[in-house]
Amino acid sequence: MSIPKKMKALVAYGLNDYRLETDFPVPEIDDEQILIKVEACGICAGDVKAQHGAAKFWGDANQPAWVKPPFIPGHEFLGEVVAVGAKSAHGVEVGDRVAVEQIAPCGECMFCKTGRYWMCQKHDIYGFQSNVNGGMAEYVRINKTGLVYKVPKDLEMEKAILVEPYACAKHCIDRAQITYDDVVVISGAGPLGMGMLGAARLCNPKKLIMLDLKKDRLDKCLEFGADLVFNPAECDVVEEIRKLTDGYGCDIYVEATGAPPSVIQGLNMIRKLGRFVEFSVFGSETTVDWSIIGDSKELDLLGAHLSPYCFPTVIDWIASGKLPTAGVTSHVFSIDEWEHAFEVAGKGDGSMKVVLTL
Repeated sequence: MSIPKKMKALVAYGLNDYRLETDFPVPEIDDEQILIKVEACGICAGDVKAQHGAAKFWGDANQPAWVKPPFIPGHEFLGEVVAVGAKSAHGVEVGDRVAVEQIAPCGECMFCKTGRYWMCQKHDIYGFQSNVNGGMAEYVRINKTGLVYKVPKDLEMEKAILVEPYACAKHCIDRAQITYDDVVVISGAGPLGMGMLGAARLCNPKKLIMLDLKKDRLDKCLEFGADLVFNPAECDVVEEIRKLTDGYGCDIYVEATGAPPSVIQGLNMIRKLGRFVEFSVFGSETTVDWSIIGDSKELDLLGAHLSPYCFPTVIDWIASGKLPTAGVTSHVFSIDEWEHAFEVAGKGDGSMKVVLTL
């Protein structure tokens, strides 16, 4: 394949300053890197929040900016390897179809050297910094420590593009440590919540309950194997869960909305000595009574970040049908339609996973 010098790319120059360019330089690789021709890139909620200026990315009075513009967004990408450096250790060849973990670990910090690379201190993440540009472009360069996984060539794009978010979802459910005795509540039925539902279903909990504000998503949850669904806008979900558990509350609550009310709801819903798993990126601060966590309930409060050691299993589960995917990829747009695509992804009305094709 002949690799051009210029490419089409969505470039973020600043807050709300995103531009589609047609003559952005195609990245060059060294002997330890690889180059991927992008097939498709999903739009994550984090991409939308970054576009609109969440403090997590652009900083505020309490935290410095994390993004490094100008950068090319997108970390949920899928593509074909078109160039491999002579000393590459990625284990792939030209022509392989691959998915890539979000993080480009440094390989040198305490976390990387002890196998906990997903918490790398340097923490370069594809799609938010100029040194690790993302997949909303025709080509993307993978650094020498990048984590790349082969994806079956015959796996439909609409399924294959879910590998990265579903891998993050699996890690979250791994953190939850679900057993068959547990009543599990997952708050948020977006693409990640759907992945969590599928992974949690494989743990065979006593009862698996999904919460969301959108009826179409709750209907999809029932299709995917949820035992019960509730809309917090239509009923007192805390009271409903207590009724189902003899007044105790759920054993495990997974927060996957990124909305502050969901955190407060979960702390009120979970039983004493329960386990609360927080996954989301928030657009604003959340204020809670921390005495609930300690003095009132003595909760296990866990975070979940990225997708360590999950890609091979998730690729197999998606390809084999163990993880349900039907309809999760709801919209596919050309990169030329990126503005409308981001709008659809941000509103979430009738949409689930919105994907850009290159």
